[in-house]
Amino acid sequence: MNNSKGSLHGYWSSRISFILAVAGSAVGLGNIWKFPYIAGVNGGGAFVLVYILCVFLIGLPILVSEILIGRMGRRNPASSMEAMALQSSSSKKWAFVGLMGILSGVLILSYYSVIAGWSLAYIFESFSGTFVNANSTIVEESFFSLSSSWKITMFWHSLFMIITAYVVSKGVAEGLEKAVRLLMPLLILLLLILLVYSALEGEFIAGLSFMFAPRFHDLTADGILVALGHAFFTLSVGMGAIMAYGAYLPDNMSIGRISISVVLADTFIALISGLVIFPIVFANGLDPEAGPGLVFMSLPMAFGNLPGGIGLGVIFFTLLSFAAWTSAISLMEPAVAWAVEKFKIQRVTASFFICLIIWVFGLGTVFSFSLLSDFLLLGRNIFDNLDYLTSNILLPLGGLMIVIFASWVVNIDSLSIQLDKSRGIFFRLWLFLSRYIAPIGVMIIFFYSVNIFST
Repeated sequence: MNNSKGSLHGYWSSRISFILAVAGSAVGLGNIWKFPYIAGVNGGGAFVLVYILCVFLIGLPILVSEILIGRMGRRNPASSMEAMALQSSSSKKWAFVGLMGILSGVLILSYYSVIAGWSLAYIFESFSGTFVNANSTIVEESFFSLSSSWKITMFWHSLFMIITAYVVSKGVAEGLEKAVRLLMPLLILLLLILLVYSALEGEFIAGLSFMFAPRFHDLTADGILVALGHAFFTLSVGMGAIMAYGAYLPDNMSIGRISISVVLADTFIALISGLVIFPIVFANGLDPEAGPGLVFMSLPMAFGNLPGGIGLGVIFFTLLSFAAWTSAISLMEPAVAWAVEKFKIQRVTASFFICLIIWVFGLGTVFSFSLLSDFLLLGRNIFDNLDYLTSNILLPLGGLMIVIFASWVVNIDSLSIQLDKSRGIFFRLWLFLSRYIAPIGVMIIFFYSVNIFST
């Protein structure tokens, strides 16, 4: 049985708009700095092969599940799951999973916005020439002066939240769709410009080898678990964002083809990011294992000592900000859609209040690096606790419950109408992976994340 309800918030006008939107949600800060780093230190090409396998076995089935539930329910994640549960003669308590996803998005955006704000700040730092001929002491002092100043960090956090809320407040057609159709092509263009620069000015062969040469002796059991975890987290599943976007997907668009396109786009951007970053890293004798510090300390120092470094820095941090912005929009949308439907209020009003709530939560992260830097709970500051709660607990549990719900609870006839009426190879493969392989994979991620077992 197909759900005949229409979306209350409008529809994506084209297949490409939806692909750009979901890819924009998936492509975030982690694609730019985290994936290249974890790939390089865990066996290069060997890690990439394992990662791609995990994406298709674990990430893709959950991505399809979220889009399916969203399009069938045509409401916010909580209401969509409740509607599909009732339609399938199950408990409406499944709505709690949708609410958990909405909460996850709110909490993630509260600290994500602070980090994204730093990216905005570094656009102007780069443009002003702060890092020209800078040494490690200068870049470290620059980052410390930014992160430890709650006033400056709060300003950039506030600005990022305002521009995110503005886009979401405009709705699907005038806000979300226009934003992703502008930002995603620009993001790809900036990435390709940086790629050309890295090929011309950096140690491109060394970077290529670091990322893609298969070093199976460096791929440990821990490395395989890291690949599994990143394959799950990279696609923005488990937080209701994709489900909310799926609610606006017209019935005549193929979920299978779109989902595969998103996975390929996300993987492409992650791989190209490595080819942008590591040739510059090796050309300047930097440590490729620097992790997050690579973005805000090592790379600015490298840019400042390269020809055209000011422009290079501006382009890179603009790229980083665009990636963060497209992800942030998707993190806020489920909560705004829920508020509009729950309280029968205008989208602008809902966007304002959700933005305010997230902004207030974000102050905990702002102060984690300044006024409350010594305040620890369970040995972690506020920022680290929020990151641990969402990344290690809420998202894996959300992803697990969503894929179980879609494959075991929702009426199989309804699923086949949405995904493949003939129940061909794609439908049967998705159903098998969603029922058996993906849940096991996510449970392994969860157990590993909370240190129930370690290798």
